[in-house]
Amino acid sequence: MTAPDEAAPAGVPRHVGVIMDGNGRWAAARGLPRFEGHRRGLEALRRAVRAAQELGVRCLTVYSFSSENWSRPQEEVAFLLGLLERFVRNDLAELHRAGVRVRVIGDRDGLVPEIRALLEDAEQLTRGNDRFDLVVAFNYGARQEIARAARRLAERVAAGEIPASAIDADAVAGELDTAGLPDPDLIIRTSGEQRLSNFLLWQAAYAELVFLPLNWPDFDRAAMEAALAEYARRERRFGGLGPEAARAARNAS
Repeated sequence: MTAPDEAAPAGVPRHVGVIMDGNGRWAAARGLPRFEGHRRGLEALRRAVRAAQELGVRCLTVYSFSSENWSRPQEEVAFLLGLLERFVRNDLAELHRAGVRVRVIGDRDGLVPEIRALLEDAEQLTRGNDRFDLVVAFNYGARQEIARAARRLAERVAAGEIPASAIDADAVAGELDTAGLPDPDLIIRTSGEQRLSNFLLWQAAYAELVFLPLNWPDFDRAAMEAALAEYARRERRFGGLGPEAARAARNAS
């Protein structure tokens, strides 16, 4: 799959990644069970998808369930899986009508057949859409993703398909779960925490990072607008000099 060909408007990131953090803290602050925080987080996800589309973003990747989340209490894991199923079953038809293409990244080995089939059905139904990409990181961990990519490349070398000298950054990127997608321009994390938590570590090499103090259930269009405005104020250099520094360097030579 490739991302939509249409570019994002000037100053708007083409691809935004979101670490949806703070559901439990949101619930605890209100004396509510964690389950309610997760339920409200699903509502925030719907708002985020709608806001991203309306504001000109072309691709949104959401960290819905990490490979480490399995260590949570069994009841909470079951509830989170139920929310995923509810989102797909209740929202997929609307996403499909809106031209949204759904892609799921993460390790599918070991998933129960019902969940795996649900994810594959969502991808199959929407694979022809090209207005917007919604990428769901489920049972996902960036280190595990990179390890899988390295293993596949090693297997290809061992089989004589490619020489070891052919393994470079592009070859690794081509074996990642996100192959065919542009790298994220912006990664947003809610709850005030300032870390990536094993999310898109390879792909985020040059992404701008915005950390918002609000918890995920409070995320809305205004929060998305604030993050995009912060992104627009930044000067992306990709390891090079910014325009002013470049001019100064030329004048000094």
